[in-house]
Amino acid sequence: MVRKPSSPSQDTRPAALITGASAGIGAELARCFAQDGHNLVLVARRADALQTLAEELRSRHGAQVSVQATDLAHHGAAEKLHTTLEQRGMAIDVLVNCAGVLHQGAFASMDSARHQAMIDLNISALTAMLDCFVPDMVRRGQGRVLNVASVAAFQPIPSLATYAASKAYVLSLSESLAEELKGTGVTVTALCPGITATAMMEKATRENAKLRRIPGFLVGDVADVARAAFEATQRGDAIVVPGAINQGAMIASRATPKWLLRLLGGAIGRRTL
Repeated sequence: MVRKPSSPSQDTRPAALITGASAGIGAELARCFAQDGHNLVLVARRADALQTLAEELRSRHGAQVSVQATDLAHHGAAEKLHTTLEQRGMAIDVLVNCAGVLHQGAFASMDSARHQAMIDLNISALTAMLDCFVPDMVRRGQGRVLNVASVAAFQPIPSLATYAASKAYVLSLSESLAEELKGTGVTVTALCPGITATAMMEKATRENAKLRRIPGFLVGDVADVARAAFEATQRGDAIVVPGAINQGAMIASRATPKWLLRLLGGAIGRRTL
């Protein structure tokens, strides 16, 4: 994908593509990038929510915003999106993979479709987006990628087995690519937020009242999480873990023997079943 030649009247601001942009961390990241002078491509399933956000960003920041209502979990959706943008001559400077789904509960009791939904969106769709857009960045010699993982990626969590495993994949892939792409001008950042006040968390709480026991001080503010992720992406950091408590937990998990980590994670995770 090649950016069209610029002219005095042409908008030459960088473009950020953000998946999962209709709410939560994705929407807040869109606000961060628009405020910083980026044009936006907003991607999610809900066109109405995307249009509302697009109007806000155009009004507040003068950004050019393209809305792409797409279900990335569908096979071939990433490739179709890439082709659409390529045909419009749009080069993506920043790719934010924020689309994701969480289902909480006992693995054996969960419907198989829920397991597959997490794999399809959290793993397959994210990988397809990287496969489509990262080669373009490498060819141009510049670009930034932000993949949204989770602190759940650092340890096994009963009641979140498939979700945690999917985020461990995101973290591992991101770290590998961050090293692989050194020297190309392309950076890769993994965001590993803790529990964050988003619609996803509200839905999980409605489905399992035991999650209401989580102390308020452990729940992060979505705008703060997005701002930390934005700043880390701009610096090219490989990993960002917002919040002192989450950072401490991440460091402890990487230093703790696996058998002890399983014991601790099991004791906590089983309380939510």
